[in-house]
Amino acid sequence: MRFDSVTDAIGNTPLVRIDPAVHGLRHIDLYAKMELLNPFGSVKDRAAWNMVRPLLAGAAERGDTVVELSSGNTAKALAVISGMHGLPFKSVTNRMKVPEVKDLLLLLGAEIDELPGQAECLDPTDTDDPLTRMHQRLAAAGTGYVHTDQYFNDLNVDAHLHGTGPEIVKDLGGQAPDHFIACVGTAGSSTGVAAALRQHNPEVRVVGLVAGKSDFIPGIRTIDEVHEVGLFEPDVYDSIETISADDAVDGLLTLVRRCGILAGPTGGGAYQGAVRHLRAVDAGLTGRRTAVFIVCDRVESYLSYLRDRRPELFGLPPRRNSTRTLTDAEVAGAPTLDVAGAGRWVAARRGLVIDLRSPFAYQALHIDGAVNIVDELFAELLHGGLPFGREQPVLLVCPVGEKSARYVALLRRMGHREAYSLAGGIIAWRDAGAELVRA
Repeated sequence: MRFDSVTDAIGNTPLVRIDPAVHGLRHIDLYAKMELLNPFGSVKDRAAWNMVRPLLAGAAERGDTVVELSSGNTAKALAVISGMHGLPFKSVTNRMKVPEVKDLLLLLGAEIDELPGQAECLDPTDTDDPLTRMHQRLAAAGTGYVHTDQYFNDLNVDAHLHGTGPEIVKDLGGQAPDHFIACVGTAGSSTGVAAALRQHNPEVRVVGLVAGKSDFIPGIRTIDEVHEVGLFEPDVYDSIETISADDAVDGLLTLVRRCGILAGPTGGGAYQGAVRHLRAVDAGLTGRRTAVFIVCDRVESYLSYLRDRRPELFGLPPRRNSTRTLTDAEVAGAPTLDVAGAGRWVAARRGLVIDLRSPFAYQALHIDGAVNIVDELFAELLHGGLPFGREQPVLLVCPVGEKSARYVALLRRMGHREAYSLAGGIIAWRDAGAELVRA
C-alpha cells in the first residue's frame, strides 16, 4: 500500500470482532471500528481533513491561520495538516484538561489560546461568552483565519456519512449492523454514521452515550453540554444513555488487557456502554445480531487522566479525600446558598469565597473578593487534608454549582463545619444581575 501523502491514509480503518468470551453476549456479534489507526491517531482525522481541505487554496499565500475551538483530537489533526501546508494553527479552548494533549499540540507548533467560557460547546447567541465572541470574529470575512468550525460544520458529519458509515457496511458484507453505539462529542461521527447505516437498514438502533453531570470523560460531552452542540440532533438517537468516568476506565482496561486494542477513555466508554445496553437486548434474542462501536483514539495520551482516577494501576497508593468517593446522598446534602443568600453572606464578609473556575474565566468576571483556586488544584489541596481551619467559613463557586457542591460535600465529610456551594454557580449569579468584577 503506497500513498503520495499521509492524508491519503485517513480512513479505511479495520472492523475488529470482539471475542464473545470477553463481552459475554450470546446472540450478538460486537465489532470495534478501529479509528485509533488513522494516521494522526483518532476518528477526528476524518473530520479535520474534510473540513479544512476546501479552505486550503490560497491560504498560505494570504498568510492565514487555521483556527478551531478544540482541546483535543481535532486540534491535533488540524495542527499536523496545517504544518504540512505551511500554515500556522491556533487552538482556542476554555481549558486544556489533558496535559499530554497540550504538550503534543505545543510540540506540533500549535498556538493555544485559553479563553473564559461557560463550556467549550458554545452557545452562538450568548454574546457575553468570550468564546462566542471569538466564534463570531472567526466567522467574519477577511479576518485572516481559516475556521473549520467543528461544532457547526456539516462537513464534519459528511466525513462519516460518506466514509466511516459506508466502510462499516462494506466490512459487514454489505449489511448495516442492527445496533450502533456511539459516544457523543461534536456529534459529527454519530450523526454521519447513523445516517449512512440507515440508508441500508432504516431499523438500525442508534444509542448515544454521554457523560454524567460534573463527570469528565475526554471526548464525551456531559448530558447538559450535549444539547449545546450545534450538530446534535436528538432524533438521530433511539436512546441517550449516561456513562461514568469509571465506566470509561473499566472499558478501556478491558479493551487494552483482553482485546489488544490500545483504546483511550472514549473507546472504553463506548465499549462499556455498548455491552451494558446490549446485555438487555441479548436476553430476549434467539437469532444472530450485529453491533458496532467506535474506538475513537489511543490510550497513550491519557496516562495522567488514568493515574489520577486509578493510581493503583501505576503502583501508587489510593488518593485520600477524593470527590469520586462521595455518594449521591452526600452530594445532595451539601449545604447551598441561593444568589440572594450568598449575596448577604458576601456583603457581611462572613468568610472566604473560593472561585474554582479557570484563571481565564476568573479574570473575565468574578465575585468581588473571591480568590481563584482552580478545581484541579483545590482537589490536590484536599488530598492532603483541610487547607484551612475547620471553623473557617467558605463559599465555593463554580460555573453552575455542581462541582462546588461536590467539594462542599467532601469538606463536610472531612469535618469542616461551615462550607457552602453557590446554587446555580456563577451563571445564576450573573443572570440575577448580581455584581461581578474583572481582574
